Amino acid sequence: MLILLKGGRIVDPVNNRDGIGDLWIEDGRIVAPPAGRQPDQIHDVTGKIVMAGAIDIHSHIAGGNVNTARLLLPELHRADAPLQKVLPLASAKWSTFETGVRYAAMGFTTVIEPALAPHQALQGHLELSDVPILDKGALTILGNDDFLLSLLREGEKPGAIADYVAATLAATNGLGLKTINAGGATSFKYNVRAFGLDDAVPFYGTTSRKILEALQQAVDDLKIPHPLHLHANNLGIPGNVSTALATIEAARGKPLHLAHLQFYCYGDEGDHGFSSGAAAVAAAVNAAPNVTVDVGQSMFRQTVTISSDVLRQFNAVGQARPKKSVIFDADAEGGGVVPYHYRETEFANAVQWACGLELFLLIDDPWRVFFTTDHPNGAPFTTYPEVFALLMSREARAEAAARLPQAALAVTTLPSIAREYTLNEIAIMTRAAPAKLLGLKDRGHLGEGGLADVAVYSPDKDIAKMFGAAHLVFKDGDLVVRDGTVTHYRWGKTLKVNPGYDKAMDRRLSGYYDHHFGVSHNMFAVPEHILPRPDPFQEVECAQ
Repeated sequence: MLILLKGGRIVDPVNNRDGIGDLWIEDGRIVAPPAGRQPDQIHDVTGKIVMAGAIDIHSHIAGGNVNTARLLLPELHRADAPLQKVLPLASAKWSTFETGVRYAAMGFTTVIEPALAPHQALQGHLELSDVPILDKGALTILGNDDFLLSLLREGEKPGAIADYVAATLAATNGLGLKTINAGGATSFKYNVRAFGLDDAVPFYGTTSRKILEALQQAVDDLKIPHPLHLHANNLGIPGNVSTALATIEAARGKPLHLAHLQFYCYGDEGDHGFSSGAAAVAAAVNAAPNVTVDVGQSMFRQTVTISSDVLRQFNAVGQARPKKSVIFDADAEGGGVVPYHYRETEFANAVQWACGLELFLLIDDPWRVFFTTDHPNGAPFTTYPEVFALLMSREARAEAAARLPQAALAVTTLPSIAREYTLNEIAIMTRAAPAKLLGLKDRGHLGEGGLADVAVYSPDKDIAKMFGAAHLVFKDGDLVVRDGTVTHYRWGKTLKVNPGYDKAMDRRLSGYYDHHFGVSHNMFAVPEHILPRPDPFQEVECAQ
C-alpha cells in the first residue's frame, strides 16, 4: 500500500530537514515520491509536526524486579484509582501489554529494557514479546558474576573476556552490555555497605575500575554498536559528584554511556549537606566527546525504585515511602524494590529535580544526552510529555520552580539557565541520537529506506498535551494510533546483536556450570523458537 502524509512540518535532523513537505510510505518503509502513481491512502497533516517514531534507550519494563514491584504495591494499582495515581507496574492497568499501548500513544516505537540478568533472560524476553506495537531490545548485565570476576582474578587475557561477553550476549539475545555498580553487589555478599571505583572486591582482588576497563575493552573489541552502559558506583549519595567525574576520567577516551546521570550529580554543600553538582558534571561531559549520558529525570509523584544495585537499594530501605520493600540476593547482582514518593516540599527531592534539568540544559550536544526518567525510578515514563514542556519552556520551568523550596533552588544553577530546547533538538535527543547510539540505522530518521516508524503531533501551546497524545502513529507503515488512542494492534520485533566468538568459551562455560550448579549452561539460553511471536528477532550489525 502506498501512503502519503501530505503537507506536514517534517522535522528530521538526520537529513537536515525541517520544513513543510510530504512523506511517502510503502511496504513499511519511507520511499521517494513515486512518479506517476497515486497514493492508496492520504493523510492530510497540514499544520501538524511529523517526526520519526521516538526511541527510549533506558526503561525498566520487564524482568524479575519489575514483577516484584507489581506484587509489592497492590494498593497503588487499583483499577478505579485516578489515572495520574496509577503506577506503571500494575498487573491490571499497567501490564506489559498496557506498557506498549501507553508508549505508542505518545509516539514511541522502540524501547530498550536496560537490565536483563542472564539467568532471567527467558522470562524477560517472554515479557517483552507481550509488549505490543513496539520494537524492543535488552541490555545484558555483567560485572558482578563469579565467572567474570574469576577471569579477572586469574589474569585472563582480554580475548577470553571478550569471548565470555559475546557468548553471554548470544545466549541472552542482548542488544548490548550493562554493568551495575561493578563489583558492588558481590562485595555486598561480604557485608560491604559502601563501594567506590577503586575499592577492592573481597576474595577476587579486583576493583570496580578494573571491571569497568575490562568490559569496556570487550565491547570495543567485539564492535558492539552501543558502548558499555554503566550504572556507576555510589548512586544517590551526597557528594557522589566526585564519583561521576572520576568515572568519566576512567573511561580513558573510550566510548562509555553513563546511565541516569542525575543520580550522580549530588554535592554535599550548604546547610542541608546536599546540593547540586550538575554544572560540574555537565562541564565534564561537554569536555569528553567519548561519553554519552541519559538523565534519569525525577518528577514529583509516587513511584517505585527498582534496581539490581542491591547494595544501594539495601541502604535506601529506610527511605521507603510507603514503608515496605524487597531486597534479595542472587548469584550475581540480586536486586531491590523500594517504593518512593518524590515531593515538591522535600528539599532533597527539589534538588534532584533541578539536577536533572540542569544536565539536560547545560550539556551542549543533544546528540550525547538522552531523554529518560530511568522509568520508574525517577518517574513513570508517562511523565515524558511534562518533561518535554519543562525543557522547551523557561516559563514552564519557572512556574514549576516557584512551588519548590527556594533554599533548594539556591544550591543549583537552574534559575539562571535560559536555554529552551527546539523541536529539532527534541527530535535529535529522542529519535536520531538514540538510533545512532544503538546502531539502529533503519530508524530515528525519515529518509528513504528507513522504517516507516512515524509520529505526527498536533501543535499546541500546551507542550505536554501535544506530546502526550500523538495525532497519528505509524509502526512499520501500519497506522496504530489516532489522536492518542491505539486503533490497531501489531507485534514488534526484539532487537539483538550477535558478535562472533571462539566456541571454546562454550566448553569452558559448560564445565563451569556442571561443576558449580550441576546443570547445563544452555538451560539459561533463550532459544528463538520458545518465544511466542513469529520472527521475533532482528539482528543489529556489529561494526567490522
